[in-house]
Amino acid sequence: QKCTYLEIEQAEKTHAVVLSRPAWLWGAEMGANEHGVCVGNEGVWTREPVGEDEALLGMDLVRLGLERGSSAREALEVIVALLERYGQGGSCKEEPVPFVYHNTFLLADRTEAWVLETAGRYWAAQQIQGVRALVVLGGRGASSPAQPDPAPAFAEGSRNISNQLSIGREITAEHAGLRQRARSQGWWSGDGEFSFAEVFSLPHQPARMEAAKGRYRAGKELLQQHAGHITAETIMGILRDKASGICVDSEGFRTAGSMVSVLPSDPAVPCVHFFTATPDPSRSVFKPFVFVAGLKPAPQVRSPTFCDDPARQIPRFQRMVDRRHELYRRHQAALELMERDQERGQKLLQTLRDLEKQGLEGMGTLLTGMVVPGPEELADLFFDCVEAEMKFYP
Repeated sequence: QKCTYLEIEQAEKTHAVVLSRPAWLWGAEMGANEHGVCVGNEGVWTREPVGEDEALLGMDLVRLGLERGSSAREALEVIVALLERYGQGGSCKEEPVPFVYHNTFLLADRTEAWVLETAGRYWAAQQIQGVRALVVLGGRGASSPAQPDPAPAFAEGSRNISNQLSIGREITAEHAGLRQRARSQGWWSGDGEFSFAEVFSLPHQPARMEAAKGRYRAGKELLQQHAGHITAETIMGILRDKASGICVDSEGFRTAGSMVSVLPSDPAVPCVHFFTATPDPSRSVFKPFVFVAGLKPAPQVRSPTFCDDPARQIPRFQRMVDRRHELYRRHQAALELMERDQERGQKLLQTLRDLEKQGLEGMGTLLTGMVVPGPEELADLFFDCVEAEMKFYP
């Protein structure tokens, strides 16, 4: 199997997946598979040095977990086995100057959820208690970042992760040599309880991570405010929150993509995954996707490919190519309109919100069993939603 930088052994069987990913690499920031497993990742910096040597990216591990795991626990086992064997490393950005980090992961299925955090080849995992049938995964900059906390107290059934270690003493599983590594490096004396976040976090976080503390607190508070009655719309609202910094739209950077999945505990009810496929969720449409036989391809959201791709030539990233797919181009033009003509922009935004509401209501009837769409209708669902959105763009 050819990943972004490495070629690894192929699995005997892989699952169907839907992915939200940077177009230049093989892996994904977040996605789901046909069994209702969802995985997303965020970058993190720890005491373990990051390596510019090319290995597996955290985004490769997201895709490998989804392709090879039929449950959240299986996906976690796939990821940690590959991490221990191949390591993680290599640039995570399409630029000549390497940008390298380690990763945290959120994994969930219909019945359980996990947080997996890594430092080089070492890792710790925490099973999340009180799981609801809903999971949120936000693209880079979109999900709620976490900070080191010796005793994190999360709202029941909710958890937010991101650019700092957040697993304290509540470790469910860990790398066999994790504590010995910490002792050998002088990071832990071996006395008292072991906290992964306390031991492996950098004493001084990179400056770019300072803002993550505020975003983490805001995300945690917003989740707690809605504890017990969180819906897909609730999560979409949190991902769109700009005051907290969860929705990033400053200093030339926008939240790249967002995803919200509803994972019913009843296996007879299909999982529904909502994707924006465009940046800045506050000005994007969450469009529903359901796994079903005979899915209609959506070329409007597939980025172009290049036979002489600079991401695959050595040295890498010596030039830039335009990787924007059709919906992305049209959406960018719409964003420019919104900024240039506020009145027209507000009307367009309201139209997009109405379109999204129709999709949410339709999926609501599906999830409650009020309406049972035919397989052909579900097969065309995402394609039709993308087409409907594009009709409103200039």
